[in-house]
Amino acid sequence: MELNPIGPNQTELRLDAETVIFFSYKTPVAAFVSGRFYRTTQKYSNTTSRHISAWLGGVKAESRSPEFFTKFLCPTWQSP
Repeated sequence: MELNPIGPNQTELRLDAETVIFFSYKTPVAAFVSGRFYRTTQKYSNTTSRHISAWLGGVKAESRSPEFFTKFLCPTWQSP
C-alpha cells in the first residue's frame, strides 16, 4: 500500500498494482481497478469535480456509488 499526494488536496492510494483509489480532500471519489476507471455518482464541489476530471485525464469512467470506493478502504467493515 502506498499513499501519494499528487496535488493540493489530491491523493492517490495505491493498494496494489491493479487498484488505485483517488481522493479529493479526504473523500474517495474515483478509482482504477483491474484496468477500468470509475467515478463517484455523488455530487461534490466544483473543485472536486475538477480534481476528478483532471485525474481521469479524459478517460471515460463508469459511475459508482460512494460506497463502491469505501469498500476498498475497509473491506471487512460493515455498517451497524
